Amino acid sequence: MKITFRGWIVVGCFLAVLSAMAILGTGVEAQQPAPTKSAVTASNNNPGQLSEEQLGNLLKAMGLSTTKNKKRYDFQFKANQNKEEWELSMSAVLSENGEWVWVMAWLDPLPRSAADVPRTAMLRLLSDNDRMGNGKFFAYISSNRRFVLQRVIPNQNMTTKKFHEILSDLGSSVVQFYPHWSTDNWKSSETPEPQQAAQTLPAAPTQTASGVSNFSPKKQN
Repeated sequence: MKITFRGWIVVGCFLAVLSAMAILGTGVEAQQPAPTKSAVTASNNNPGQLSEEQLGNLLKAMGLSTTKNKKRYDFQFKANQNKEEWELSMSAVLSENGEWVWVMAWLDPLPRSAADVPRTAMLRLLSDNDRMGNGKFFAYISSNRRFVLQRVIPNQNMTTKKFHEILSDLGSSVVQFYPHWSTDNWKSSETPEPQQAAQTLPAAPTQTASGVSNFSPKKQN
C-alpha cells in the first residue's frame, strides 16, 4: 500500500507523541523520592520491638526508677524467694542492632587475690549455666570487675507484664544460686547446694550497679 505525503506527516506526529510520552514518564519516575532509612527501618521492625527510649518508658511504667548510663538503664528490682525479699541491682540494654534485649543482675566483684578465686567455683558457675536454661548465664564484666547473671531476649512483643516476668525469673535464679556466686562462700571448703541454701540462708543482698558492692547479707523484716 502506497502511503501519501499526508500519511507520512500523520505517522511522524504519532511517533513524536510517543517519544514525548516516554521522556515525560522517565522524568516523573526520576523525580519520585527514594525511601528514607527511617521509613525502611520502620517497615522492617518486628511487632512490639522497643526502641532505646521505649525501653526506658517501659521500665518506668513498671514503677521502676531508672538511671541511664550511656545506653544502659540501671534500676533496683525486688525479688521474692521463700517468703524473703531480695533487692537486686539490675540493668537492661538493647543490642547494637536493636533486635535483642540484654537483662543483667549485678553480683559480687572479682576478688583481688587469685588465691580467692578457686577453680572449682568457676567450674561450678559454668555447670550452673547449663542447669538454668531460659537463656540465662553467668558472665564476667571486665570493665568493672564484676560478675553478672544475664539473659538475652528477642526484642519482640514486649509488654510490661512480659518484662516483669523476665526480671522475676532472673531474680529467682540470683537468689537460688547465691551460694555459688557469692565470693564469701568461695572461702569455705564446701559450698551448699542452691536448693538447700535457699531454704536456710536468711540473707538478702543489695548492691549498686555502679561497680561499688555492698553485698553484706542482711535479713529483711
